Amino acid sequence: MWRFLWRSIDRFSLQYFKHVINELQKIKVVDMYNRELVVDLLQSIVEIVTYGDRQDSQIFECFMEHQVLAEFVRVLKISKNSRIEAPLLQYLSIMIQNMDSEYAIYYCLSNDYVNNIITHPYKFDVGDLAQYYISFLRSVSNKINGDTLCLLVKVHGDAVVSFPLYSEALKFTQHGEKMIQTAIRALTLNIYNVSDDMVYQFITTPPFSKYFSDLVHSLKEQCIHLDNLVHALEEMGINQRRKELLLKTDRLVDDLYYLKDILCVGESRLSNVVTQNIIDLLLVSHTASFASIKAEWWFKSISNHFSVLKASMGALFAGIFQKAEYWTLILSDNHSLSLASLFLLLTLTESQDLEDKLASMVSLSAMQHGMVMEESILVKFMPQILNALLNVLASEPPTTVQIKWHTGWFLRKLLIFQGIRLDEHNFHLFNNSFERSCICVEKELDGCWFDHIIDVLRNEWASCKTALEESSQSKDPLFLLEFTICQITDGDVTSSHVAWQRMVDVVKVFILHLQLKAFISKGEFLEKSSLDSIVVLPFDSAKNLASGLSSASFGSEVSLASGIPCRIAFSNAGTRDIYLIPCGKGNIWEIASCGETSLPQSKRGCNCHCSIGRIECKSRHCQTLVLQGKILL
Repeated sequence: MWRFLWRSIDRFSLQYFKHVINELQKIKVVDMYNRELVVDLLQSIVEIVTYGDRQDSQIFECFMEHQVLAEFVRVLKISKNSRIEAPLLQYLSIMIQNMDSEYAIYYCLSNDYVNNIITHPYKFDVGDLAQYYISFLRSVSNKINGDTLCLLVKVHGDAVVSFPLYSEALKFTQHGEKMIQTAIRALTLNIYNVSDDMVYQFITTPPFSKYFSDLVHSLKEQCIHLDNLVHALEEMGINQRRKELLLKTDRLVDDLYYLKDILCVGESRLSNVVTQNIIDLLLVSHTASFASIKAEWWFKSISNHFSVLKASMGALFAGIFQKAEYWTLILSDNHSLSLASLFLLLTLTESQDLEDKLASMVSLSAMQHGMVMEESILVKFMPQILNALLNVLASEPPTTVQIKWHTGWFLRKLLIFQGIRLDEHNFHLFNNSFERSCICVEKELDGCWFDHIIDVLRNEWASCKTALEESSQSKDPLFLLEFTICQITDGDVTSSHVAWQRMVDVVKVFILHLQLKAFISKGEFLEKSSLDSIVVLPFDSAKNLASGLSSASFGSEVSLASGIPCRIAFSNAGTRDIYLIPCGKGNIWEIASCGETSLPQSKRGCNCHCSIGRIECKSRHCQTLVLQGKILL
């Protein structure tokens, strides 16, 4: 008979909801003694309201009838050092996040309940209250639209005079917590993406327009700090320098993407205030630093939205490009300045939204903009620009392989415009660089990793081609970090690890030259990654040797100038020291050998009677490379 007393209570019933509300209304003060009780009541209310919003409309009607949100505000006001604020904000955030009914959202944002909670005098120096507060603000911002935004602002006449959600959030823009900074930016973008003329006017006029100038000023300070850091880390090893630079650039890159998102909103007043701050605080005061790494990240980020900026920035860019200092930076012996400046120029060149004055100066396509080709400063300086790139390509360490690959990318970009070709001087410079890369590979044939050269060639072939064909839009601007880091050899230069890395770098540079040579001569890269048919014999002596051996027979006289001293064990004749001269194509090779390895160095180029033999590889997987008269299997 007493079984009914043990029946479980339905926690999501309307009757229980009224009971919880009644218990909360009885609370006259919140202190450390009843804090846990109040927290349990708040949690129960939020859980039941969330359930009722989806399953039982009577629950939410009861929520409105008893003005439960007003009770939340009252709890904040009667709290005495109970630290009830954090759980209250947490539960409110959960409730608002999980509301699906537009009717429920509209009610919660009305009657100034939310604004009163936002403007409550919290003590953020205690615990992690700031995180819960910002999470609450972000939850509210996720629910605003053109119909509900007006519930959160106070209007006098035709102007917004108060917007607590926005103004209170901006107070945390310089907070040290990364999560809070991210939430603030998400909140502001939610507001910017709601098309409301009065709100746009409110946020783009003082004092709240200062937010944008502070953001750009922060960018400026970060750029200066990063530039100083680059010069301050010269004594560090390459890996440590790269790690430090990447850590310091995270915030800078986040700021750039945030400004990009603001410009993507497409509202003219918003774009104009951002653009004007860029001009006043970043561009005008740093025109001499456009070629540094900091400017390049910035321009890469805004280049996709140049149509928004062209009206106000076109004249400024045109003035910059007319200055001799800028072109001096492009032609600088400093690879970092030269390549970074050129990257800015290519970014603008590929834009489809340049105004006529700027287009006439940097465009490589006269037909595209209806300009006379001779008016383009870029075309005027093209031979010198190509020469500067080729000098980087031909440079010796500490220039890194990555820089040379990026240089090849720049070179291809410039060559494809209007069918531009190298002049005689630059063509000669490239050939010298190509021959130098061949010599470096030849030296590696005597190294401890010579038997892996073919594998590295095969593995890096596709990577090089992909890097050269990468589009400007998809190219990560952080590649410019490589321009600030010299290649430093750590440890013993004779170690096998260092020898391996040197061999890989030499092969990668060699592949780059092969591809560029094909592009310069034929206008396209080599497609085959297979090395079966690749024969590289750059010197005339090697060509003469090939023609001489093709008709040679036993007893013929051939030059041993390119012979390789080696030792071969024969089954019937024992071991002999000979000079080996391989020549052939594909899988069939002719061998000229001479047993007189004791010849003095001065007579290495003499003609001797040699044995002529033929070897043939039957494996279809055989891959062979002849370089400078040497054979690699």
